[in-house]
Amino acid sequence: MPNQKLTFVVGTGRCGSTALSKVINLHPDVLSVNELFASIPSAEVPEVLGETPLSGQEFWEYLSQPNAVSDVLIKNGLVPPEFLYHRLPERRFDAATTGIPVISGMVLPHLTDEPDALFDELASEVTSWPTRRPADHWWALFGTLGARFGNPGTVVERSGMSIGRVTEMHRAFPEARFVHLYREGPDCAVSMSRHVSFRMLPLGHEMAARCGLNSPFELTPAHADQLPPDLAPLLGDEWDPALVMDRPIPLDAFGTIWSGVIVDGLRKLEAVPASQRTGLSYETLLEEPEKELIRLAEFIGVEPHRAWLDESVALLDGGRPGAARQLPEAELTPLLESCRPGMEALAAHP
Repeated sequence: MPNQKLTFVVGTGRCGSTALSKVINLHPDVLSVNELFASIPSAEVPEVLGETPLSGQEFWEYLSQPNAVSDVLIKNGLVPPEFLYHRLPERRFDAATTGIPVISGMVLPHLTDEPDALFDELASEVTSWPTRRPADHWWALFGTLGARFGNPGTVVERSGMSIGRVTEMHRAFPEARFVHLYREGPDCAVSMSRHVSFRMLPLGHEMAARCGLNSPFELTPAHADQLPPDLAPLLGDEWDPALVMDRPIPLDAFGTIWSGVIVDGLRKLEAVPASQRTGLSYETLLEEPEKELIRLAEFIGVEPHRAWLDESVALLDGGRPGAARQLPEAELTPLLESCRPGMEALAAHP
């Protein structure tokens, strides 16, 4: 059995999880692994969280290859705030030339100011590992990073929109705990509407429908000929950011996305033993930060140090809920209705 304790923070995205990652990273006894599984392309999740053995070299290839979707966003000037690597003043990798490795984009810069040096250290070690189950590679990676950063015995991985991967995570790590971080649906939907990655979701479905496809994942550059000029460029490598950020998308479309993810995610969480999961409301975290942080620390198995609590409470002080309530009624009413299934599902799973 691994020597470390593992907790996953899962949610819909835009639910306060980035702020929570910063809080967790402040704790001296926790290895905060930020956006690790969000960095892995969805098509590769079955391989990296599956049962088929991988060599160390094969495992490292998953971590060191560029994420094409992330690189396209960066090249076109649409950079989500959670992308960290390209903001460094000095860096080896570039989205337009080399591509930014999966593990470098958001994971390593969260841990160190010298992610390229850590990348080299990991490359040297991981490629020498034996062939084994992917889960054993992950545990070895957590152990290596833990040793590199003071041997913390507790690992917390947090990824945006990760609640949909609970089944795969629980299967690979049956002993892991899960914290479901959630936010009021209307506020979460408003935040999604301002974020490039979430705006790409309804656009992807629109493009797939226009091309007669069942899923955006079936789209290829060859389908561009079937799309109008305001959508066709999105299947290429270069396009105007305004095509994504200025295109009118009703707010209730994001409410529908939020509800769908919540309902599906809560159903998947039910398969995790009750003693290994808990919920954490972002609004309650802002209202009663010390109380909720103490509860979180106890759940993941670390001491709620006074210094950590003080620093974390100060960090969370900038959060303010309730943005959706400022909307005009013509937008708020359909938004509330689109969020109703998700809100009802949350109410049934306190």
